[in-house]
Amino acid sequence: MKKLVLALTAVAAFTGSALAADLPARSYTKAPVMPEPVYNWTGFYIFGGAGGGVWDADTTTQNAATGAQILSSQRQGGDGWFGTVGAGYDWQFNHSWVVGLFADGQFGSLKGTIQDQGPFAAGNIKNNDSWAVGARLGWLVAPNVLSYVNAGYSDAHWSGTTLTSTINGTLLGSTNGFDRGGWFVGGGVENNLNIFGITAPGWFMKTEYRAAYYDRNNINEINTAGLPTNTNITFKPLVQTISTSLVYRFNWGGPLVANY
Repeated sequence: MKKLVLALTAVAAFTGSALAADLPARSYTKAPVMPEPVYNWTGFYIFGGAGGGVWDADTTTQNAATGAQILSSQRQGGDGWFGTVGAGYDWQFNHSWVVGLFADGQFGSLKGTIQDQGPFAAGNIKNNDSWAVGARLGWLVAPNVLSYVNAGYSDAHWSGTTLTSTINGTLLGSTNGFDRGGWFVGGGVENNLNIFGITAPGWFMKTEYRAAYYDRNNINEINTAGLPTNTNITFKPLVQTISTSLVYRFNWGGPLVANY
């Protein structure tokens, strides 16, 4: 019996080896890596957001007729919040550089104080709105993260004021609103929006700092009879803001390219 079992075992082993030799060799190939998107910063975009700011202004009182300074200079200021909207167009070049043009507007209330030291008069003045056009230059620290600087022209509107006595609160007069132009510099970071670990195609978030330097203005004082007085308040403001905006880029992304 043992000899029969050994013989059958030998036959099975021989048959298995022969069948295995007749089978074709199995080939294995490397699985392809999942394709990655091609990031393209060239194109049109729009944005909207909000922020806060502060301003300070060098002021003095001068003779309206001669322009001679009457009293010593002061620095006054204010702060507040604003909303912003804008649009632009970028060009990506040399792989990691982005240059673009843009325009935006800010709407809110950056409120502070101006005063005439002569009759001890003071009033609240507001930077109600402003607009800007400029250019920016950025470097891609990652394919979907842009660090940039910008500069350009800005124009701001300042409200009129009611001037009252700082001694007893008596109404002394008023000033009219005015616009002033100037230039700005700034910079920020813009990156692809990621919500709970999921990238939102085309949607970005940017945070930006800006400093705007506006030209000097001679603010004419008007008395309670509605007539010009013999004094002006000179006003030369610097406005600094920080804003965060949601950006939508219309052509973000590109064809998928397999990486083998």
